[in-house]
Amino acid sequence: MEKLGKLEQAKLRDTWLHEAHNFTKWLAEDENLQMLGSEIGLDLSLDSIEAQVGRYNVDILAEETTTGDKVIIENQLETTDHDHLGKLITYASGVNAKHIIWVVKTEREEHRQAIDWLNENTVDKVNFFLIRIELWKIGNSPAAPKFVIVCQPNEWVREAQNRRGPSTETSELMETYRDFWDAFRDYGTNSGSKLSFRKARAQVWYDIGVGTTKWHVTLTVSKTEQRLTCGIYVTGSKDIYYAFEDRREEIEQAFGSELSWMEMPGRKASQVRLDLSCDVLNTAEWPSYHRWLLENAEKLTSVFTKEFALIGDNH
Repeated sequence: MEKLGKLEQAKLRDTWLHEAHNFTKWLAEDENLQMLGSEIGLDLSLDSIEAQVGRYNVDILAEETTTGDKVIIENQLETTDHDHLGKLITYASGVNAKHIIWVVKTEREEHRQAIDWLNENTVDKVNFFLIRIELWKIGNSPAAPKFVIVCQPNEWVREAQNRRGPSTETSELMETYRDFWDAFRDYGTNSGSKLSFRKARAQVWYDIGVGTTKWHVTLTVSKTEQRLTCGIYVTGSKDIYYAFEDRREEIEQAFGSELSWMEMPGRKASQVRLDLSCDVLNTAEWPSYHRWLLENAEKLTSVFTKEFALIGDNH
């Protein structure tokens, strides 16, 4: 029997000597923001490092690419303290952030309770995450980072509160969407696909990262429109979309069918997609819907990854 290695935790400061100069810059890189976003279910795109908020500077100001919501990330390669907790709230109010992420070495119990309290008592559109960063290695191997969720929004509490409102249809439908994406994630994972499947959420869309924050694959399902969509969402700049559009004929030939090209004037993002009629309430049809989504998501990822390499990562 082959001898197995022993997994050992490494010291953070051996890899990142300085929090701002080393760790923050590392986390701000596309692939590492994607790694963090994948763990908590957000598609993150960097806005700026050390962004000024009043008299202070937030470590990382980012954006949730699908919605355009502001995201703040505050790093602390030490044990949590009151000073950083206060900064989180100050930064969140200063930029009207919807997602607040605190990345730490270790957390005190009172700060974990504070984040849980904020999630349970703030409005639905504001979400707090407390994330522990760890490094692990086997023998002399390079250290591998791991994000551990300590606190996150308690969706069950919030959805229960929503059900007490004037209508329960929205909450019930959101639960259907969550179940749909949960089943899709299981289908994709079990299929052996090389795509990265992140945690499902109770919403109409499901994002799949492609290794860059400038574009990604987005899937949607809508009971109202009775439609599935599978496409790419370009968030880096309109120039990337225009470069893709200039090669529309070659792209559609490689994909194997026509696509819908949506510049979306007045918005930062653009989209290229295809649609399929569906009835999301008919669970018997879910396997065929999931098969259609996965097949086209894989094709879109393959085609546009090659095209993105051709146009260059300088837009």
